[in-house]
Amino acid sequence: MRDEHYGNSCSATLQIKIGGGYDTPMENNLKINRIDLYKADIELLEPFRTSLAEITTAYNIFVRIHTDQGIYGTGESRPNPPVTGESQATALACGRDMAKRLLHQNPLDIETRMTDLNGLMGKNSATKSAFDIALYDLLGKAAGLPLYAVLGGPKRTVRTDNTVSLGDPDHMAETARTYKEQGFTAIKIKLGTGRAEDLSRVHKIRAAVGPDIALRLDANQGWDLTTAIQTLSAMDPLNIEYCEQPLAHWDWANIRRVRERTSIPIMADETLFDHHDAFKLAAMGCCDYFNIKLAKSGGIHTGLKINAIGEAAGIFCMAGCMTETRLCLTAAAHMVSARPNIRFADLDGHLNMAVDPVIGGALYNAGEITLPDTPGHGADIDPDFLNHCTCETIK
Repeated sequence: MRDEHYGNSCSATLQIKIGGGYDTPMENNLKINRIDLYKADIELLEPFRTSLAEITTAYNIFVRIHTDQGIYGTGESRPNPPVTGESQATALACGRDMAKRLLHQNPLDIETRMTDLNGLMGKNSATKSAFDIALYDLLGKAAGLPLYAVLGGPKRTVRTDNTVSLGDPDHMAETARTYKEQGFTAIKIKLGTGRAEDLSRVHKIRAAVGPDIALRLDANQGWDLTTAIQTLSAMDPLNIEYCEQPLAHWDWANIRRVRERTSIPIMADETLFDHHDAFKLAAMGCCDYFNIKLAKSGGIHTGLKINAIGEAAGIFCMAGCMTETRLCLTAAAHMVSARPNIRFADLDGHLNMAVDPVIGGALYNAGEITLPDTPGHGADIDPDFLNHCTCETIK
């Protein structure tokens, strides 16, 4: 079992025997012998807008970690400048240093590998997440097990919502109606421009989809304290499941005040990056739910720690996403499947992409996600797509 190269020298595939086994047993002393970094620009079908930014193209990166025994793992991240402070360019630059740190090391020792990366760079969570996902993919392939099993959990069906981009209230209501007709049982609504407009949006969407479908709000830090309390209080009759990040990420005390003065549950998003944030949020009583995004947590390794703190504090979690392909979303869905405390999923980032460059991976049927049983996370990037991506190899 060895890499088979395509026209792009960075492209490769892994030969897997029927039944999930490999041609030869994997040794515990695997060594990383090269790492490929890909610049992947993926156009969206239509602009996606939040209170933070509007995007028309997802500027992502793919990471492929190769070993001396011929297997590789693939990861992805979406650097999001307003949230993680990274651009695609800075992610690729930092990725070179991270790749050099990992060369000649054992990829199965994920604890040490991620400790090394965290020690190398204190931030750059999206970049780290691409390496983390690739390492977990390698671990599953070496074990001959799907990632949910490697994480010690069962295979569960995961259900995601679909997100309505911020815009004109009537257009948002029509989009929400379309999502319901497609079979989604939960709809996420982007808000954050002001009380009157946001109330109009949610009222019109509720009228369009009926009284029963779950509505989830996301203000993306767009409100101040007074606006948040007044707006959420006015939405009490609308059967809202929760509201993500009503205030600025740094405004911890007032986020707690919003939770104390309104009845709609509050979910921490941009305030929550790692397990240290999770501990402080739980200790201060700031929120009812945690949103774990791999691009914020630096990957599965820290995402699991966030969930463990949530579970200990009686706080359910959600696995969220940036604008990533099904590769990253599949990895996140494995984490959801393995941890029942991750109660919600917002893994819809690929649905607005003009192309799907992923082969294998999770299958989507409206809001229902079915995980693959192949070793690792089970997703890879189409070699034809990679042939059009700029690639740099560190070895």
